[in-house]
Amino acid sequence: MQRLQGKIALITGASSGIGQAAAQLFASEGACVVLAARRGAALQAVAAQIVDAGGQAAWLAGDVREEPYAQALVALAIERFGGLDIAFNNAGTLGTLMPTPQLDAQAWRETLDTNLSAAFLGAKHQIPAILARGGGSLIFTSTFVGYTVGFPGTAAYAASKSGLIGLTQALAAEFGPHAIRVNALLPGGTQTPMAEAMNDTPEALAQVAQMHALKRLAQPEELARAALFLASGDAAFMTGSAMLVDGGMSINRS
Repeated sequence: MQRLQGKIALITGASSGIGQAAAQLFASEGACVVLAARRGAALQAVAAQIVDAGGQAAWLAGDVREEPYAQALVALAIERFGGLDIAFNNAGTLGTLMPTPQLDAQAWRETLDTNLSAAFLGAKHQIPAILARGGGSLIFTSTFVGYTVGFPGTAAYAASKSGLIGLTQALAAEFGPHAIRVNALLPGGTQTPMAEAMNDTPEALAQVAQMHALKRLAQPEELARAALFLASGDAAFMTGSAMLVDGGMSINRS
């Protein structure tokens, strides 16, 4: 199927993990994709893979926390492909994980800037371009952490990612009348460089896997398929939702 045929999609955090998998899947489903992340060489490699497979891709490296970068990404989508229909604001960080009394204000701000403020800045500039195309889809990558399950030492991460759910609902209410759907994707543990950095041994990753009802971690492609659903017409009556794709992490107690 070509569920995104004729659509133009912007994906942040596209150099690895869920973002890379989504970029490749969206392109295979017919979308022209604009890729964003900090690492230019990695972005270029992902874009080249997409083009080699017959897709269309453009990329621009930068810092999602900076508003001029958010503006430049939308401008690139318009210049190269003619507009913007879908934005998957997926870039994020675990930030500093430590007991709250030891967490300094700068580390707190950096985590919120990357996970929450960057998503706001992205949406601020993406929405007018999507409106110009008659509507579309915004997706934010949130998490179950701080939403259905709390973990010690995750104050900044949980607050920033939970804030994305509030942002999702506010934008869904504001722009639903204008045919923009806004949803949050809440992954469970996923086999990504971020997860491997947090759990730096096979034993640690196995322990995290056991916390899920399915007793395994997700593959990035599984989350990409969920993002594709939210981006496509298959989710035409879905907005303001926090969609758990967490392998039963939220309900598992064994």
